[in-house]
Amino acid sequence: MTSWSSWVEGELDATRSAGLWREVRSFDALGPAGTLDGRPVVSFASNDYLGLGSHPAVAAGAAAALERWGSSAGASRLVVGSRPVHHELEVELAAWKGTAGALVFPTGFVANLGVLGVVGGPGVTVLSDELNHASIIDGCRLSRAEVLRYRHNDLDHLDALLAEASGRVVVVTDSVFSMDGDVAPVDGLAERCRDRGALLVLDEAHAVLGPEPPALEGLDLLRVGTLSKALGSLGGFVAGSRAFMDLLVNRARSFIFTTGLSPADAGAALAAVQLCRGEEGERLRARLRVVIDQVVPGAPSPIIPIVLGDEDVALAAAAALLERGVLVPAIRPPTVAPGTSRLRVALSAAHTDDMLAQLVSGLALVAPGSTRVAG
Repeated sequence: MTSWSSWVEGELDATRSAGLWREVRSFDALGPAGTLDGRPVVSFASNDYLGLGSHPAVAAGAAAALERWGSSAGASRLVVGSRPVHHELEVELAAWKGTAGALVFPTGFVANLGVLGVVGGPGVTVLSDELNHASIIDGCRLSRAEVLRYRHNDLDHLDALLAEASGRVVVVTDSVFSMDGDVAPVDGLAERCRDRGALLVLDEAHAVLGPEPPALEGLDLLRVGTLSKALGSLGGFVAGSRAFMDLLVNRARSFIFTTGLSPADAGAALAAVQLCRGEEGERLRARLRVVIDQVVPGAPSPIIPIVLGDEDVALAAAAALLERGVLVPAIRPPTVAPGTSRLRVALSAAHTDDMLAQLVSGLALVAPGSTRVAG
C-alpha cells in the first residue's frame, strides 16, 4: 500500500510535470509599489480597486477597533455575541446596498458557501453561469440541489433551463467575472427571475463600478459581496431581506460554526463603506474610470485580461514584465480553460499616470497585438 508521504511526493511531481507548479512569493508593499522577493515592482495584480487598503481613514478604523475590542472576536458570534462594530458594519452595508438587512461572514468565499447551502436542497434547481467563481461552484456542490450550468451570459439558454425547471429555482452569477472582466446582463437576469419566481443571487465581489441590479417589485434578491477587494479589508457579506438574514443566521453553517470577523477587519470595512458612500468614494471611482480608460478605453471593469492562449507564452510574458518592474500575473489552467492562458491586469485608483505608462509600454513589448476577452 502506498504511504501518505509517497502519495504526497507523487502528487507534487505530477503537478511539476504538468507545468502547474505554483508558490507563494513575498510582496512587501503599502499600495501598488513595493518589493517582490527583493525586486522593486509596481503591482497590477491586486483587487484593491479603490486603493482603500492603504487609505489612512481605513487604517484608523482598524486601529480604533483593535484598541477598543482587541484582536479577536473570540468565538462564533452566536456563542460569544457580536462586538458593536459588527452590527454597525451590517447596518451600513444594508444602507449601502439598499436592503433591509446584511450579515457579515469571515470571507467572501464562505459567504457564498453559506448562502447556497441554505437556499439549496432537495427539490431546488440552481442555475449557475458556467464562468462563475470557485466559491459559487463549491457552494453549488454543497447545496444538495440539482445544479445546471447555463452558457456564459446567455439569456436564451437560461430561458430554456428556466422553462424546464420545476420547484424552487435559484439563479446565481458573478456580476463582474474575475478572469474576463466582463459583466453579467443583470437587468435581464432580474426580469427573468421575477417573472419565474426564482431567487437571484448576485456575487458582486468585483463590481466596484457596477452593474447595479434594478429595483424590481416582486424580485427575490440576495447580494453577496466582499470586504476584501474594493473595501480594502477582509471578510464577506450578504445583503437582502430581513427574513433571509434571519434564516442565514440560523442555518448557514459557514456563519454558525466559525469565529466571527476580527474587530480590526470590521472597523476597517466600516470606515471603507462610509468612504464609498460619500464624496471620497465618488472621487475614487471617477479616478478608477480614468485609469481604466488609459489602458483599455471603455472597458466595463478594472479587470483587463490579455489572452495569449499558450501557458508557456503567458508565463514568459509575465516574467518579461517582472524584469521591467511590472507585476502582472499569468493565469492558466485550471483557473481558466485550456488554450486561454492570459495576463490578468487589475487596475486601481491608486495607480499613478507614471505607473500606467510603465504598464502600457511593457505590454506593448511582451504582448504585441494581443487581444483582451470581449466584455
